[in-house]
Amino acid sequence: MKAVRLEAIGKLSFSEVEKPSPGPGELLVRVEACGICGTDRHLLHGEFPSRPPVTLGHEFTGIIEEIGPAVSGFREGMRITGDPNISCGQCDQCQRGRVNLCRNLQAIGISRDGGFAEYVIVPQKQAFALPGDLDPVHGAFCEPLACCLHGVDLAEIRTGSSVVVLGGGVIGLLVVQLARLAGATDVVLVTRSADKRRLAESLGATATADPTDGDIIKHITAPDGLLPGGADVVIECAGVAETVEQAPALVRHGGTVVILGVMPQGAKVSIEPFDLLFREIRLIGSFINPFTHRRAADLIASGAIKVEALISRRIGLGEAVEAISNPARPGEIRALVLPSLG
Repeated sequence: MKAVRLEAIGKLSFSEVEKPSPGPGELLVRVEACGICGTDRHLLHGEFPSRPPVTLGHEFTGIIEEIGPAVSGFREGMRITGDPNISCGQCDQCQRGRVNLCRNLQAIGISRDGGFAEYVIVPQKQAFALPGDLDPVHGAFCEPLACCLHGVDLAEIRTGSSVVVLGGGVIGLLVVQLARLAGATDVVLVTRSADKRRLAESLGATATADPTDGDIIKHITAPDGLLPGGADVVIECAGVAETVEQAPALVRHGGTVVILGVMPQGAKVSIEPFDLLFREIRLIGSFINPFTHRRAADLIASGAIKVEALISRRIGLGEAVEAISNPARPGEIRALVLPSLG
């Protein structure tokens, strides 16, 4: 079968590899769609831990083609979404219920072969059924949505809350929708892209702002600003130093900042601890998707979260190396790899 492989840091290949066979408790899944995530680019450049050589792709959906021994609850022909993050269940973090912090964490598409291939092996405990009539490209949004759900859970958004979302990529646009579903009355999305600002407003943002149009902090927090005094919650979704540093300045006294965007490993930012202390700001990191994948799948299946407008382009496996090796195109939200396209 064909697959996109991270052979070594800085080296991708489009290769012919052996089609895998499912072992006990495993499913062989024919991949229908797999999203290109910013993390895939971090993996290529050695900015996120990985174990090459490995087939990339962790945002995937597909059809079960073969069932291994000792599998129950699944059948051939079912459409599933795969939670790529596999915890051991035995370490101290797992025993505390913090499975996303598992000391032996493995991940499909990072440390195990993933979804940028014609087929992928998925342990049955990582598989979640999707409706057979669901557009398969929509199923590829379950993994990023699950990560967003964890961040929104940590933010503790309540009915009537005000929220600022920094970043207009796929994560920011999913968070806008989740914040509204959680009861936020005011949701302000900040991004440079005019197209993404318009899209955010169509998806539920009550206001948007261009960070290059004057002082964004005053524009939001000033007495005559969009959210005088700051937001109850700020969720950083861009994964860049500038927005991470801006986030505490945009939150009200006693508010919460959640860092959801992924910056390169080793990157540093400047934050004033006294400000966090004096205004009693909660600064929280949100890592992957503990116990949220089923909820994400249900939200996608129900249509409560809109994802069609987030798809910028569909490409085949043969085009994926070029797409991952280069920055996302201007204005691009999510490129999806469809192995059926070749």
